[in-house]
Amino acid sequence: MFTFLLVLQAIIAAALVTVILMQRSEGGGLTSGGSPSGLMSARGAADFLTRATAVLASAFVLLSIGLAVLAATRGGTSVDTSLERTVPVAAPAPAPKADGAPFAGAQDEAARAAANATTPADNGVPLAN
Repeated sequence: MFTFLLVLQAIIAAALVTVILMQRSEGGGLTSGGSPSGLMSARGAADFLTRATAVLASAFVLLSIGLAVLAATRGGTSVDTSLERTVPVAAPAPAPKADGAPFAGAQDEAARAAANATTPADNGVPLAN
Protein backbone atom coordinates (compact mmCIF):
# COMPACT_ATOMS: atom_id res chain seq x y z
CA MET A 1 0.00 0.00 0.00
CA PHE A 2 2.76 2.41 0.98
CA THR A 3 4.71 1.72 -2.21
CA PHE A 4 1.62 2.23 -4.36
CA LEU A 5 0.90 5.59 -2.74
CA LEU A 6 4.53 6.60 -3.12
CA VAL A 7 4.46 5.84 -6.85
CA LEU A 8 1.15 7.72 -7.15
CA GLN A 9 2.77 10.68 -5.38
CA ALA A 10 5.62 10.70 -7.92
CA ILE A 11 3.18 10.58 -10.84
CA ILE A 12 1.12 13.45 -9.41
CA ALA A 13 4.30 15.49 -8.85
CA ALA A 14 5.43 14.95 -12.45
CA ALA A 15 1.96 15.86 -13.76
CA LEU A 16 1.90 18.98 -11.59
CA VAL A 17 5.24 20.14 -12.93
CA THR A 18 4.10 19.47 -16.49
CA VAL A 19 0.82 21.36 -16.10
CA ILE A 20 2.55 24.33 -14.49
CA LEU A 21 5.14 24.51 -17.25
CA MET A 22 2.44 24.29 -19.95
CA GLN A 23 0.61 27.38 -18.70
CA ARG A 24 0.99 30.59 -20.57
CA SER A 25 2.74 33.35 -18.70
CA GLU A 26 0.34 36.19 -17.99
CA GLY A 27 3.13 38.64 -17.25
CA GLY A 28 3.48 40.70 -14.17
CA GLY A 29 4.51 38.20 -11.56
CA LEU A 30 6.30 40.12 -8.84
CA THR A 31 6.88 43.13 -11.04
CA SER A 32 4.35 45.79 -11.89
CA GLY A 33 2.91 44.79 -15.21
CA GLY A 34 0.00 42.98 -16.75
CA SER A 35 -3.60 43.71 -15.99
CA PRO A 36 -4.68 43.61 -12.36
CA SER A 37 -7.86 41.71 -13.24
CA GLY A 38 -6.15 39.09 -15.40
CA LEU A 39 -6.27 36.42 -12.72
CA MET A 40 -9.87 37.09 -11.79
CA SER A 41 -11.31 37.17 -15.27
CA ALA A 42 -13.83 34.55 -16.40
CA ARG A 43 -11.31 33.05 -18.79
CA GLY A 44 -8.61 32.82 -16.08
CA ALA A 45 -10.83 31.08 -13.56
CA ALA A 46 -12.33 28.61 -16.01
CA ASP A 47 -9.10 27.73 -17.78
CA PHE A 48 -8.48 23.99 -17.85
CA LEU A 49 -4.81 24.25 -16.90
CA THR A 50 -5.60 26.47 -13.93
CA ARG A 51 -8.17 24.02 -12.62
CA ALA A 52 -5.88 21.07 -13.29
CA THR A 53 -3.14 22.81 -11.33
CA ALA A 54 -5.45 23.36 -8.38
CA VAL A 55 -6.67 19.75 -8.41
CA LEU A 56 -3.19 18.29 -8.74
CA ALA A 57 -1.78 20.58 -6.05
CA SER A 58 -4.58 19.60 -3.65
CA ALA A 59 -4.04 15.90 -4.38
CA PHE A 60 -0.28 16.32 -3.87
CA VAL A 61 -0.70 17.99 -0.46
CA LEU A 62 -3.33 15.50 0.76
CA LEU A 63 -1.26 12.54 -0.42
CA SER A 64 1.83 13.99 1.28
CA ILE A 65 -0.04 14.25 4.58
CA GLY A 66 -1.41 10.73 4.17
CA LEU A 67 2.03 9.30 3.41
CA ALA A 68 3.50 11.06 6.44
CA VAL A 69 0.81 9.61 8.72
CA LEU A 70 1.23 6.17 7.17
CA ALA A 71 5.02 6.28 7.57
CA ALA A 72 4.75 7.40 11.21
CA THR A 73 2.35 4.60 12.19
CA ARG A 74 4.04 1.91 10.15
CA GLY A 75 5.43 -0.39 12.88
CA GLY A 76 9.20 -0.90 12.41
CA THR A 77 10.90 0.94 15.25
CA SER A 78 14.25 -0.80 14.81
CA VAL A 79 17.25 1.02 13.43
CA ASP A 80 18.78 -0.22 10.19
CA THR A 81 22.35 -1.29 10.95
CA SER A 82 23.26 -2.57 7.50
CA LEU A 83 25.66 0.33 6.90
CA GLU A 84 27.17 0.35 10.37
CA ARG A 85 30.94 0.58 10.41
CA THR A 86 33.02 -1.34 12.87
CA VAL A 87 35.61 0.73 14.68
CA PRO A 88 39.01 -1.00 14.88
CA VAL A 89 40.19 -1.65 18.40
CA ALA A 90 43.11 0.62 19.23
CA ALA A 91 46.27 -0.82 20.73
CA PRO A 92 46.57 -0.09 24.45
CA ALA A 93 48.73 2.88 25.38
CA PRO A 94 52.14 2.05 26.84
CA ALA A 95 52.21 2.01 30.61
CA PRO A 96 53.94 4.99 32.25
CA LYS A 97 57.32 4.50 33.88
CA ALA A 98 57.65 4.06 37.62
CA ASP A 99 58.39 7.76 38.23
CA GLY A 100 55.32 8.84 36.24
CA ALA A 101 57.19 9.97 33.11
CA PRO A 102 55.52 8.58 29.97
CA PHE A 103 58.75 8.11 28.00
CA ALA A 104 62.52 8.05 28.50
CA GLY A 105 63.07 11.58 27.13
CA ALA A 106 60.88 12.98 29.87
CA GLN A 107 63.01 11.24 32.50
CA ASP A 108 66.12 12.99 31.14
CA GLU A 109 64.34 16.35 31.14
CA ALA A 110 63.08 15.79 34.66
CA ALA A 111 66.61 14.95 35.82
CA ARG A 112 68.01 18.10 34.18
CA ALA A 113 65.31 20.24 35.74
CA ALA A 114 66.03 18.79 39.17
CA ALA A 115 69.76 19.45 38.72
CA ASN A 116 69.14 23.04 37.66
CA ALA A 117 66.85 23.67 40.62
CA THR A 118 69.61 22.80 43.10
CA THR A 119 72.24 25.13 41.69
CA PRO A 120 73.36 27.80 44.15
CA ALA A 121 72.91 30.63 41.59
CA ASP A 122 69.12 30.41 41.77
CA ASN A 123 67.88 30.05 45.31
CA GLY A 124 64.48 31.64 44.67
CA VAL A 125 65.35 34.99 46.24
CA PRO A 126 64.72 38.00 43.97
CA LEU A 127 67.63 40.29 43.29
CA ALA A 128 67.51 43.86 44.60
CA ASN A 129 67.39 46.64 42.01
